[in-house]
Amino acid sequence: MSNSLQQKVIIIGPAHPLRGGLASFDERLARQFQNDGFAAAIYTYSLQYPNFLFPGTTQYSSEPAPTDIKIKICINSINPFNWLKIGYELKKLQPAIIVVRYWLPFMGPCLGTILRIAKQNKTTKVVCIADNIIPHEKRIGDTIFTKYFVKPIDAFVTMSKKVLEDLKQFSTKPVQQIQHPLYDNFGEIISKQEARKYLNLNQDENIVLFFGFIRKYKGLDLLLEAMKLLNNEQGIPNNEVDENGNNTNDKQETRNFIKLLIAGEFYEDRKQYDDLIEKLDIKDELILRTDFIQDSEVKYYLCAADFVIQPYRNATQSGVTPLAYHFEKPMLVTNVGGLPDLVPDRKVGLIAEPEPQSIAEKIVELYSLGEQYFLPHLQEEKKKYNWEILTNKIVELSNIH
Repeated sequence: MSNSLQQKVIIIGPAHPLRGGLASFDERLARQFQNDGFAAAIYTYSLQYPNFLFPGTTQYSSEPAPTDIKIKICINSINPFNWLKIGYELKKLQPAIIVVRYWLPFMGPCLGTILRIAKQNKTTKVVCIADNIIPHEKRIGDTIFTKYFVKPIDAFVTMSKKVLEDLKQFSTKPVQQIQHPLYDNFGEIISKQEARKYLNLNQDENIVLFFGFIRKYKGLDLLLEAMKLLNNEQGIPNNEVDENGNNTNDKQETRNFIKLLIAGEFYEDRKQYDDLIEKLDIKDELILRTDFIQDSEVKYYLCAADFVIQPYRNATQSGVTPLAYHFEKPMLVTNVGGLPDLVPDRKVGLIAEPEPQSIAEKIVELYSLGEQYFLPHLQEEKKKYNWEILTNKIVELSNIH
């Protein structure tokens, strides 16, 4: 982009020292803008959520701060005087583009105010990356806050058809759906053996992975019930072959049981899950790693698994899907929201209905097909998920020259 030299891009959204998928995304996006020739920086939150809105143990990362991107920790989501200060600072700075992340209506008043003031310079264009417009957990004020937020936006990017459709209730501004780029900032693929050794997992077991924050809409309870069906009723075929290439599977005599690796922090009361595990009597079939997974350890969990399972009850899009693509892990997703759009059935994974029996049956089918069946499709499909596609589209929508 020859015309981008010296032009400023400000990303407003989570970044270090905040943790999580949005922060990782924003940092990777800033790097791509820098690669494209822009002077990019992130304005992140000095206070992102009041404690009553944050269900985890801490909002902050213990990883070292990135040294290759500029991050300014300055936005207080609940202090209107701060909003005015940041708005006037951005107005004076006159960035060519402000890219703002929107995922929770609570942020509407803060971000809407900052952007109204910043745009008084008649220069800056604002493009919103809308992760959610209608939130998973609804609260009083959602609609009013979102209406206030969308007013100063010039154009929108969504990463699922569901969000694109939701957005039509609030705005007629230009909008473009883009596939969620790959999370390629968590390291390279390592062998399953190395990953399991690092995590102290059995090298010979069948292990499926549930990864990410644990919330009701993500359907972990459905997967736990599916595990009961899998290991008490079906098991999975043993797909070993003899020296003549014949499958030695005997479904009546040989069953390789599956373990479920749950890697992610509880973002709601875990007692309901503990009670369900006890009721189903599946504790021995689970590997619980329910602390926050640091960025430096993500690759071990993805590479240690045979398959990644996303048993969501409802969804817009998922950051776990681009992670699985990057580490070339076949997926099972449920037929909700935008998930099936990203996972071509029987190519990069399988699609189940959001209920235990269907999830169990599809996990059996994953193992019947085997990891190698999906690998060529994963390697081809992942080429579509490019960060430069996203930055190019943001520049196009902003209509800067």
